[in-house]
This record gives sequence, structure tokens and C-alpha cells, in this order.
Amino acid sequence: MLFLISIRALRKGFLIPDHYAFCNVEKLAAECQSAGYPGVLIPYKCDLSNEEEILSMFSAIKTLHQGVDVCINNAGLARPEPLLSGKTEGWRMMIDVNVMAVSICTREVYRSMKERNIDDGHIININSMNGHSVVPQSVVHFYSATKYAVTALTEGLRQELREAKTHIRATCISPGLVETGFAFKLHDNDPERAAATYESIRCLKAEDMANAVIYVLSAPPHVQIGDIQMRPTEQIS
Repeated sequence: MLFLISIRALRKGFLIPDHYAFCNVEKLAAECQSAGYPGVLIPYKCDLSNEEEILSMFSAIKTLHQGVDVCINNAGLARPEPLLSGKTEGWRMMIDVNVMAVSICTREVYRSMKERNIDDGHIININSMNGHSVVPQSVVHFYSATKYAVTALTEGLRQELREAKTHIRATCISPGLVETGFAFKLHDNDPERAAATYESIRCLKAEDMANAVIYVLSAPPHVQIGDIQMRPTEQIS
């Protein structure tokens, strides 16, 4: 079974298209191999804002690994571009990675599954609590809009999969504050502010997200988990 995971692998990933941190993924692959984890983690460099690179990646997957059985759309970013004063370039970047890349990967994964008669695949979109509520912080309002789109895309996908008479499942996982490099991309001109984001409360960890994905994948075939919303216990918004 081939897992396709965009950015920041879980403990049992197989192939990762990486928008920003390919070197970190290569390091993770080496650590997984040294630790003796089952399966093989194969980093694959792919600019997820570029459709040609995404299609090339899927072509390589088909040639080398036949296809994808589970897709975890985890790549995402925020730029500090408010609605009233934001730069179009920043908005477009968020749309390309947070919305378009998710949609393109989903389409290509479904094609891969259908070509091989895979009827029990799974597509998991890593969303955000910002995809369910708008917080009073202008720098994340456009980002929130892209995550609301992911909420709608996942439900639309679920409906289309049912119309297609498949048993492929679609799930959202919507975390609150997770200790990753996310804030350092959002506040790339103010690393102290970014670091303070993760010091204010006890945040979720990457392992918490991995456990949520494993829980979703462990559900019996007749159970489809639509959305997991999870926050740090201390988070207010």
C-alpha cells in the first residue's frame, strides 16, 4: 500500500511531495530507516503550487510504485496579507497551495485508484480550525477563507465518491495550534513573534496529528469519519 503525504511525514509514510522542506524530509527518511520502522519513506521533491510538477510526480508514482492508495493532503501555509491591505501575490500563493494543490492531488489520486480498481482508498485533508471559524486576527483572514474552502471541498468530495458508487472515503482533520514551522512562515519577518506563538500554551504536536490520521485509517470499512476537530486544551479561540 502506497501512502502519499504532502509535507511532514507520519511515522509510516511512503512518498512525500514537499513544498518547502525537502531536506528535512530527507533527514526524516534516514531517521526512519535507522530506527527500523516498517515500510519505506521516499521523499519526492515537488512544488505543489505548480500543476506540471504535481502531474510529473504522479507520473513517477505510477511508473515506480503503480499508484496511490491513501492520500494525505497536508501541505498548507499562511501569509500575513489582510483583506484590506494584502498583496495579491500572497493571496495567490495561499490559493495555489491550500486549495488548488489539494484539488489537483485529489483528482489525480482518484484517477490512480480507479485505474487499479482500488475501492477502499482514503483521502484525508489536513484542514484547520480556521476552516470552521474566523478569528479576529486580520493576518489570517484570507488563510481562513482557503481553509473554509477545504471544508467544502472535502464534503463535496464525499458526495461525489458516493455518486460514483465507490467505497473510497474522504475525511478532514482540523487542528488548532500545532507546534510546526507554520508560524515562522506566517511571521517570517518576525521570528520572535513566531516563536512566542508556540510558547503561550501547550500546543498540539505532530504526533497528535499522526495519531488522528491513524485513528481515521483504523475505522472499519463501513465507518466514514467526516471531520475531526481538535485543539490544545488551553486554546481559547
